[in-house]
Amino acid sequence: MSKGGGVKGGVGDDEDAADLAQGRLRLDKWLWYARFLKSRSLAAKLCGSGVIRCAGTPITKAHHTVRPGDVLTFPLGNHIRVIKVRALGTRRGPAPEAQGLYEDLAPPTPESRLPKAP
Repeated sequence: MSKGGGVKGGVGDDEDAADLAQGRLRLDKWLWYARFLKSRSLAAKLCGSGVIRCAGTPITKAHHTVRPGDVLTFPLGNHIRVIKVRALGTRRGPAPEAQGLYEDLAPPTPESRLPKAP
C-alpha cells in the first residue's frame, strides 16, 4: 500500500496514464499539481461547487478534463483567477515547476500597481 492508503497500480492509475497520453488531465489533479490548492480533496470540492469555468462553461465535476490551451476562471481567496493551461504536469512539484503549468491572464490588481515604499 502507498502512504496515502491507496493501492499503487490500480485502475485509476491506468486511466490517468491514458488521459495523459491523450493530452488531458482531471481538473482536480491539475489544480493540485499547479499548487492552487493544498490538497486534492479541496480541489475536488472546488470543482464540485460549480464556481470554476472552463472556456466560459461552468464545471461541476472534478473529473472534467483539461488540456493545454484551456482557460479556467475561478475564485481563490479575494481574487478571481483567470488561468491558461500551458502544460499538464505529471506530479505536484516545487513552486517554480508548478508555475510553468499555467499562464496568469488576470489583469494586475490595484495593489500590485502601487509603487513600493523604500
